[in-house]
Amino acid sequence: MRAYLLLEDGSIFEGNQRGAFHETACEVVFNTSMTGYLEVLTDPSYAGQGVVMTYPMIGNYGISREDFESLRLQPCALIVHELCDKPSNFRCTQPLEEILLEFNIPCICNVDTRAVVKKLREKGTMRGVITDNISNMPRLMDVISSFKQIRLVESVSIEQSMTFGMENTGHSVALLDCGTLNNLQQALVSRGCKVTLYPSFTTAQEIMAGKHDGLMLSSGPGDPAHNADIIKEIKKLYDLSLPTFGVGLGHQLMALATGGKTQKMEQGHRGTNYPVKFLNQDKTYITAQNHGYMVSAEGLPENAEINCINVNDKTVEGIVYHGKPVVTVQFYPSASPGVQGTAFLFDRFITMMEDGQYND
Repeated sequence: MRAYLLLEDGSIFEGNQRGAFHETACEVVFNTSMTGYLEVLTDPSYAGQGVVMTYPMIGNYGISREDFESLRLQPCALIVHELCDKPSNFRCTQPLEEILLEFNIPCICNVDTRAVVKKLREKGTMRGVITDNISNMPRLMDVISSFKQIRLVESVSIEQSMTFGMENTGHSVALLDCGTLNNLQQALVSRGCKVTLYPSFTTAQEIMAGKHDGLMLSSGPGDPAHNADIIKEIKKLYDLSLPTFGVGLGHQLMALATGGKTQKMEQGHRGTNYPVKFLNQDKTYITAQNHGYMVSAEGLPENAEINCINVNDKTVEGIVYHGKPVVTVQFYPSASPGVQGTAFLFDRFITMMEDGQYND
């Protein structure tokens, strides 16, 4: 059956219905990854979004639940050129469409995804609606204009704290769940840390009561400025000098907590091929990223040093807060799409918990 993607500028793209098809409004974004579609679909940072995959065939190696980055699929919708019906992979347990049906995620296939991405590159990220009927355009445009993304972090965060690596005797780390990826706690547990995952609404007092050696601020979805209560608690922890490592949304929340500013990007960074230069090392690493907002280089506190920048657009990718044991990065250090990954940042975080300062 036919399906349509209608963007807020009136553009219409035709395709076919797949997955658990139903009319859905969303923010339409694109991801440039050639592989890793399961990690994309289970990344909480995609909450409230319809994801256009630029690679022409998606689903060719099927689904392996071991690769889930969260408990469920996160986007509102999936838009692809071709959806593979017969995956081939020794780890595959089911085809992609089955899991789309399981989690009630609509999909449009046979879409000219190159045309969609070109439109988004020219005009920036837009809201849209996926539907099977475009006869009533005024109603659909009203659906698009009324779509809002609110309380996204709350929708993807856990409700009760839980602990990983109970048998570990290394450092105790509090991980604030703003939409965390499983590989973040796995990276810490594999380094001997005992990790306590806290809901996003946890207060600074509750975290300090846990007598943790350090704090990790996770990635997550949406506009960082919409999280005033979380920002207030992060500022308290910053003032208490708890060693802190922020990633993705956590990087942005720390900037706001210390008086910095964030702004919406035209297209955002979503993919596995973003070059980031470490200024103090004069080295460049290929990173995985997923964000539509960025930290502004202007307005940061005096003790904040920008130590990483994006090679392509010169945006802020990392900040060291001198005088405080605090460092944050915009990219995912636990992902290693390049020959040399940035997982060494977890080791530096562990050293920072021991020494009380970050060594670049």
